[in-house]
Amino acid sequence: MKFTRRTFIVFSSFITLAVIGTIIFMRQKFFGKNPSGERLKKILKSAHYKNDSFQNLSPTSVTLEDASYLKMMREFFSKPKDVKPSTPLPSVKTDLKNLSADKPTIVWFGHSTYFIKSKNVTIMIDPVMSGSVSPFGSFGKAFAGADIYKVDDLPEIDILFLSHDHYDHLDYQTVVQLIPKVKQFCVSLGVGSHLEYWGVEPSKIVEFDWWDKHKVSDDIEIVAAPARHFSGRSLARGKTLWSAFILSIHGYKLFLGGDSGYDTHFKEIGDKYGPFDIAMLENGQYGKEWPYIHMFPEQTAQAALDLGAKLLLPVHWGKFVLANHSWNEPIQRLVVAAEKSQLPITTPMIGEPVVIGEKNPDKVWWNA
Repeated sequence: MKFTRRTFIVFSSFITLAVIGTIIFMRQKFFGKNPSGERLKKILKSAHYKNDSFQNLSPTSVTLEDASYLKMMREFFSKPKDVKPSTPLPSVKTDLKNLSADKPTIVWFGHSTYFIKSKNVTIMIDPVMSGSVSPFGSFGKAFAGADIYKVDDLPEIDILFLSHDHYDHLDYQTVVQLIPKVKQFCVSLGVGSHLEYWGVEPSKIVEFDWWDKHKVSDDIEIVAAPARHFSGRSLARGKTLWSAFILSIHGYKLFLGGDSGYDTHFKEIGDKYGPFDIAMLENGQYGKEWPYIHMFPEQTAQAALDLGAKLLLPVHWGKFVLANHSWNEPIQRLVVAAEKSQLPITTPMIGEPVVIGEKNPDKVWWNA
C-alpha cells in the first residue's frame, strides 16, 4: 500500500480523534481526581511516597516479572464456569436502621463491604452497592443474591472508611448516594481528592498516612496501618495510599483490613496493637501471577495469627469475579487452614450479623 499524503492525513486525523476521545473519556467523574495543591504537598512529605508514587514496605510488583500477559488475557476471557455460583446465594436481610448493638456487630454485604454498629455508632467500610464492581455496568456484576442491600437500607453513617481507591472498594455511584448520610470519611492519604471532586465537604474528610492516629471520642480511636497493595483508578498508579485501619471502639479492638498481600507488616501490627477481638481480612481474588498484592487463603489464616486475632471474618469474596478460581474455593481452603492452626473463624451469610463475643455464625452455606 502506497503511503500517500491523503493516507497520512487520514491516519493523523484518526490518531488525533482517538487521543481527544481518550482525554474526554478520562475526564468522566467516576475516575476521580488525583491529588493536587495542599494535599499533594502533604503527600510529598510522606516517608512512604518516593519516585512519584506511594511505595510498599517491601519491594512489590503487581505481577510476577515473568508473568505472561497473553496467558493472563486468555484466562481472563475463558474463565471456568464455576467462577460464579450456579444458584442465587442465600442471604439474610437485617434491618440495619433498627439494629440493636450493645457489642460491636458486623454485617457483611459480600466482597469487602460491611456495616458495623456499636452502641449508637454506625460505621461503613469500602461500600460498593451499585450492583457492579466497575464503572461500566455490564462488567463485574454482583452474583445473584449477593446484592441485597442498597443505600436506602442504611441508617445515617457516623464514620465511613475507605481503604484505597480501586473500583471494588471505592464505588462512585455508591459514594455519591451516601454523601448526605455520612458524618465523617476516614480514608487513606490522597483518597480525599476523589471525594472532594465528587462533592464531599473537605471538613468531613480525615486522611491517614500509615500509623497516623485520630481520636473520634473518649472511647473511639482510629489508627491507619500498612498494607501491601497498590492504587489507581486510571493509568497512573500509586498516587493515593492503600491502608488497613485499627478501630478501637467501646473497649473492643477491630482490624479492618483492606487489600493486602502477605508480608511482615501483619506481625508488626500485631506486636504494636494486638490482640484483636476480630480481624476482617481479604480472602479471595488471588492468582499465581500476582502473589504479592493479594493473599492466598493459607496466608490469610497466617496473617490473622500474626495479628493476634481472636476471630477471623474473611472478606473480599462471595460477590464478584476478579480472578480465575472457583467462587467458593477461597472459603473452602481457608476453613481447612484455620482448622489446622486452630484459628477461630466466622462465616456469615451475606447480611447475617456477627456479634463480637456472642454470635459467630459458622454454617457451611457455600456448598449448597
